[in-house]
Amino acid sequence: MTPRNRFLAACRREQIDCTPVWFMRQAGRYLAGYKEVRTRYSVLEIAKTSSACTEVTLMPIKELGVDAAVMFADIMLPLEGMGVNFRIEENLGPVISNSIATLQDVERLRSFAATRDVPYILEAIRNIKSKLAETDHPLVGFSGAPFTIASYLIEGQPSRDFTKTKKLMFNEREAWNLLMSKLSEMISEYLVAQINSGVDAVQLFDSWVGTLSANDYEEFVAPFVKRIFNRLQKEHTNTPKIHFGTNTYHLLRSMKESAGGDVFSIDWRTPISKARDILGAKVAIQGNLEPAVLLSSDREGYIAKRTQQVLDDNDRSRGHIFNLGHGILRETPPENAKFVVDYVHRNSSD
Repeated sequence: MTPRNRFLAACRREQIDCTPVWFMRQAGRYLAGYKEVRTRYSVLEIAKTSSACTEVTLMPIKELGVDAAVMFADIMLPLEGMGVNFRIEENLGPVISNSIATLQDVERLRSFAATRDVPYILEAIRNIKSKLAETDHPLVGFSGAPFTIASYLIEGQPSRDFTKTKKLMFNEREAWNLLMSKLSEMISEYLVAQINSGVDAVQLFDSWVGTLSANDYEEFVAPFVKRIFNRLQKEHTNTPKIHFGTNTYHLLRSMKESAGGDVFSIDWRTPISKARDILGAKVAIQGNLEPAVLLSSDREGYIAKRTQQVLDDNDRSRGHIFNLGHGILRETPPENAKFVVDYVHRNSSD
């Protein structure tokens, strides 16, 4: 099978020749080639420069042998078109200069139009797809999810306790609903535009939603995520939709039943077997090696053992895409990541 056929078949729970592999954040700061590109461009400049974005996105295909490319971008980029001012600080993340605290702040957010606000992303997708056609690799597009993006907008920067976010959510229901509605519309438009431009699958990153209780997720978040998946399903039924969150074991049932998705990407805290018990047999699973395992100096021993444990936990069930339980760490030796790709391909074939 070609990498694209293998990946898409796994998303659809069809028979495959071996388990496909890709890594979240695989196009990034642990690669020597990326570090060289960063001497010429900032993170945002790479994403906004089609040639640089194409180069970085394709690096893991060439260097690691992964089965899918994932767009090099930042979840904050579409917010510029909505009037949000931000910068990316090294070792911290996005910092918002005009954070949201009131209903009036939310009302000032402009509507989003992908062709107007992120034309560089759409151009890069087309360029990358033309390159990937040579080897028939798929391209994964993505967006941040409403809660995760809302948390950055409200907190003003990454947070541990999300106090400001929860305060607004609990006390300012009108502002919260309007914010989540605007973000859901933006994300839907953004992901549809990516699919129209050529991506083969999309992933919705809800990195921080695990901070919520199951009841709060059902009340304050799931209805808005469902809007996104409903539109994607209506307009692009056959495009796999991946739903990712961290610390979400207690939310998995709600994420599936109340929000949606075709593939559920789980972090390293939740065994695949337990996730399958909750999610059932009609969805695929993505994950879930602990990212720090790739820091081990014992490839043939410890890394191989932990990689095999993930495969064993899946127990050859159809619909598995091997990935990390979160993004690849900057300290990761690339040869360790390549070892895992090769190991999975060798040891999961029928």
